Amino acid sequence: MKLLSLALVLALALLAGPAAAQNRPTRALTGLPTPGSRSADTMAIETLNAWTVGLAGGQLEGAPIRFATEIARVVDDGDNLHVLPIVTHGPAANVESLLYLRGVDAAIINSDSLQQFEQLVPNIFQRITYILNLFPSELHIFVRPGINSLDDLKGKKVNFNTPGTTAAYSGPLIFEKLKIDVEKTFIPHQIALEQMRAGQGDIAAVVFLTSKPIDAFLRKKWDPGFKFLSVPFEDFDLYLPSTLTSSDYPGLIPEGEKVQTIAVPTILAAYNWPKGSDRYRRVARLTDYLFNRLDKLRDPAFHPAWKDVNPDAKVPGLNRFPAAQEWLDHNKVTAAADRSASADEPVPPGLHDAAHGDPAAEERLFQEFLKWKNQHH
Repeated sequence: MKLLSLALVLALALLAGPAAAQNRPTRALTGLPTPGSRSADTMAIETLNAWTVGLAGGQLEGAPIRFATEIARVVDDGDNLHVLPIVTHGPAANVESLLYLRGVDAAIINSDSLQQFEQLVPNIFQRITYILNLFPSELHIFVRPGINSLDDLKGKKVNFNTPGTTAAYSGPLIFEKLKIDVEKTFIPHQIALEQMRAGQGDIAAVVFLTSKPIDAFLRKKWDPGFKFLSVPFEDFDLYLPSTLTSSDYPGLIPEGEKVQTIAVPTILAAYNWPKGSDRYRRVARLTDYLFNRLDKLRDPAFHPAWKDVNPDAKVPGLNRFPAAQEWLDHNKVTAAADRSASADEPVPPGLHDAAHGDPAAEERLFQEFLKWKNQHH
């Protein structure tokens, strides 16, 4: 018990150590027995901390913390790699943690949350990199009857959910870029939606930023006039074009019609540690383990969005973590060699369609086919 307690206390102390020390390639421990008289406690401390990575997730009720915990489960390798998911106040807090919180090496953030820090941290796009583009969070602007365009919202109340959520951060930022000045409220969306349904209060719209479809719009029948607004947006430095369709929301969007909108990339980001440093090696190992085990995360036991994660997908405005790019480059070469060696192997019919035109997904499916073929012949 004493060994476990001391190891946990000192592990936490290491995470709270000086930020400057994180750049050092070694983890010198002061005030402990010398190597000649190493105690079991000392060895436990060093072993537990040798390959520990702090991963800032988000609020308990959000998707990011679930992604963080699932990453931790899949890459866990005992003393060889131990990821600590951290509950935080949300997207902006995760950026702050990645920049300044001791012991945090990686974080799940929205790509546009970096803009908040650009004036205070001019070189932020050099200090933060991305490992994976995880999933898009689509912008949903849901309005009451009588509101037919974004201009109709000017001067009216628009709810952006509670502080700390993606909608509460990115929503006002997007409205500012669109030059739509509204009266912002930050109450739970469930309350705002019920007020709109009942005709109570004066909330004109609610803004969601999350992966579609959203259950709140599927579980209930909405009266005529409730709808999603189209978002005419052309600045794709930080955002991605997207659509809401009748297949997403059959009760709100007529069959065959689409609503133009944008999506905010939610990414696994990493601090841009100097190559060869201790912290860099930790994140590089996390990257290697994660990329090699992505197929495990596509299991139904994990978040369904993992099935669409493409390690080759880029993030507008950000550089990729060097170890991630190296992994991709190496595996492209390996995949090309494997494909060359199997040049006489016919490609299964429908493989291209199953990959939805994604070359990386097509390559992965082809390799899975070869593996299956070798096992059954």
